[in-house]
Amino acid sequence: MPELPEVEVVRRGLERWTAGRTIASAEVLHPRSVRRHEAGPGDFAGRLAARTVLAPRRRGKYMWLPLRAEAEDEPGEALLAHLGMSGQLLVGEPDREREKHLRVRLVFDDGGHDLRFVDQRTFGHLMVADLVPDAFDAGALVPEPIVHIAADPLEDAFDAEAFYRALRRRRTGIKRALLDQSLISGVGNIYADEALWRARLHWARPTETMTRAEAARVLEAAREVMGAALAVGGTSFDSLYVNVNGESGYFERSLEAYGRRGEPCGRCGTPIRRDEFMNRSSYSCPVCQPKPRRARY
Repeated sequence: MPELPEVEVVRRGLERWTAGRTIASAEVLHPRSVRRHEAGPGDFAGRLAARTVLAPRRRGKYMWLPLRAEAEDEPGEALLAHLGMSGQLLVGEPDREREKHLRVRLVFDDGGHDLRFVDQRTFGHLMVADLVPDAFDAGALVPEPIVHIAADPLEDAFDAEAFYRALRRRRTGIKRALLDQSLISGVGNIYADEALWRARLHWARPTETMTRAEAARVLEAAREVMGAALAVGGTSFDSLYVNVNGESGYFERSLEAYGRRGEPCGRCGTPIRRDEFMNRSSYSCPVCQPKPRRARY
């Protein structure tokens, strides 16, 4: 599933190609892709027609395109997107061939590049949602369905001290805490493993034993690794994650832990270990990230 860097790469591409343009029409080719829009595909398409798109925004793994309100006293709305496992938001010439897994298509009134939601596995979704006050950033607005999602570590609104205090209360493993989107958003399996490798902490370290300095180290490691991934377009293991131009990212070549079972640690040379974790995998160095005496899974 795309994590914060991959979603931010897509958001930046959308900003270039959609901001300030007006939607002429929306076409829903697969209703599952708008299943979270409770009023149905027809209402989804109708609420987008003739609406002008403002600069796209993102929080964690979600992004949204705010829509210019038709009247000042109307509540703001946005086109909210979650890419799921295989969702892609692609721009291109409107007369190009339709993709095999095309689910939703937006056409703009200027006749230029269209916007397509392509999703092979149909785990992603689009919906039109009301904007409400942000609980983490005073004066900002977020789509109502994600108001509970925490700020992400690349946002100015992220509160490092609140994050540390929450860790101490959780009584869980540090990796499980990093994957909790109500605590810190945008971090998934890949960047949790990479951040913990950089911070030299085992994934099962009990959060209630974390010091303020260790929590700060994890945050700094997460920011560093996600910043590095952003610089090269994110991490692509297959063709399912691409940017708006259909191009893959290259951070896979720089991974130090994730997916590197049996390969030498870049610091000490010890083979990277793979453990079962929440029906997934967790990768770490047995020497640089020693297992704590009291582990939380």
